[in-house]
Amino acid sequence: MSDFTIGESDFLLDGAPFRILSGALHYFRVHPDSWADRIEKARLMGLNTIDTYVPWNAHSPRPGVFDTSGILDLERFLRLVAEAGMYAIVRPGPYICAEWDNGGLPAWLFQEPGVGVRRYEKRFMAAIEEYLQQVLRIVAPLQVQHGGPVLLVQVENEYGAFGNDQVYLKAVADLIGRGGITVPLVTVDQPTDEMLAAGGLDGVLRTGSFGSRSTERLRTLRSHQPTGPLMCMEFWDGWFDHWGGPHHTTSVEDAAAELDALLAAGASVNVYMFHGGTNFGLTNGANDKGVYRPTVTSYDYDAPLDEAGNFTAKFHAFREVISRYAPVPPLVLDAVEPAPEFSVPLGDPVAVRGQWTAAGALPTLDELGARLAVYRTEIDVEGPALLEVGEVRDRAQIFLDGHPVGVLERENHDRAILLPHGRGRLELVVEDQGRVNYGARIGEPKGLIGGVLLDSVPLTDWSTCVIDLDTVPSPWQSGAEASAGPGPTAWRATFDADGPVDHFLKTDAWGKGFAWVNGFCLGRYWHRGPQHTLYVPGTVIRQGANDLVVLELDTMASRIAEFTAGASLGPTDL
Repeated sequence: MSDFTIGESDFLLDGAPFRILSGALHYFRVHPDSWADRIEKARLMGLNTIDTYVPWNAHSPRPGVFDTSGILDLERFLRLVAEAGMYAIVRPGPYICAEWDNGGLPAWLFQEPGVGVRRYEKRFMAAIEEYLQQVLRIVAPLQVQHGGPVLLVQVENEYGAFGNDQVYLKAVADLIGRGGITVPLVTVDQPTDEMLAAGGLDGVLRTGSFGSRSTERLRTLRSHQPTGPLMCMEFWDGWFDHWGGPHHTTSVEDAAAELDALLAAGASVNVYMFHGGTNFGLTNGANDKGVYRPTVTSYDYDAPLDEAGNFTAKFHAFREVISRYAPVPPLVLDAVEPAPEFSVPLGDPVAVRGQWTAAGALPTLDELGARLAVYRTEIDVEGPALLEVGEVRDRAQIFLDGHPVGVLERENHDRAILLPHGRGRLELVVEDQGRVNYGARIGEPKGLIGGVLLDSVPLTDWSTCVIDLDTVPSPWQSGAEASAGPGPTAWRATFDADGPVDHFLKTDAWGKGFAWVNGFCLGRYWHRGPQHTLYVPGTVIRQGANDLVVLELDTMASRIAEFTAGASLGPTDL
């Protein structure tokens, strides 16, 4: 049992000054069988604490559900932190940003018009209360005063960058307190006067998020908080990537120097990220500051541990800096075996379809409960025809009588396309590429918004077919069409492995789609890059035969599944 409090200038653990040396490690981005390995590597870098967000939408994919199985077993994760002799910071939001789909807020929450987004609105607050009760049932018994690892719990997340509803912030803090949390609460904001004022709460410790100009940022933070410990809750040591952009990296030397300046000033720190991991499945977020940019599958983040959990140059540089301020354990480096290289042919393709349902008016993806769906109608006008959409969220492939016509991309603000003729069967394959996780467009609906016009006349009499991405790994048993046509097509291969070792699946010769190994969804791939491999955790690999399924939305230049020795995350921005 321990006591953790906030003193005049320091955190106090059992009455003695305690500097938090933390690293961000999101349990939901790492296969659970690798959690202990990543936690131990954080300890070896000299850290004493692990920080994690909690993604509401992952735990609650539907109303009334709170899933804690497998990769979502927060209690198991926190107990592994404790078993490693480390402490924990829990950041339950309810909004987390994190480059995560919808910033962690469930999409179903916003299907009722007028529901608040990060503000004091009764339906939003009622849902938050139910969510926090579920999370805090896990977290409260694991606080340090009960013998657990949890030192701090965060209220909301960088709220000053979004709004200034102090009633809302105070209500969230009160809900956390009523949930049995007695360790100190914190807020985090970028260290500007405006954001610290809007996102902070009296009586709650303010912390900062930044990755440069450490001493200047700490001065700004101190000006808003005359007493109490200084802490950078997100020391940005890298960055995330968008499809079509560069792979972001940061200078090892510059990042280490900033960390040194931060620690020399006496501040506590949470390295964001210590290990980024992967946006497995369809969990990536997106940004839209005038142009929509979906985040890639890899969350490598140019962190001290790479996507596969290997030490990087940044790990060793940070460890050396930390050793100047705190003891670090001895480090024995084992040789890292490269992943195996081989290739296997993909089998015969299968066109993936589900049940068709008459819809009449055009439903959104949210109304269908889908991330990928096909919309079909018959058209009949003279000559070439102009197809117009109110707004595409996020990508629509257009087919006329089974032939591809083109693609409407949200990123390009595409709203219209000329059809070669106005008669025939019109099909649109519509994909949600990731919900915006930052800014005013959080919570927006997905699909074709505002209807579809053909030569200025609204199209009706739609049928819809949801592509259930939970069942795609077994389309051969689902009654799917026997031969491949245009649109979503599944391919299958079997490969042998000697045991549970990491693999990297090359995707640069494929178009756009998703991949699964042994039923585990690795995430999205896209030929535009920058990412051209998908990380396959060794923990999902079986000795002997393994099953690979690929769902392709476009076309493949190669019908070969190629595995390579390491990650290919694209050309860097340095």
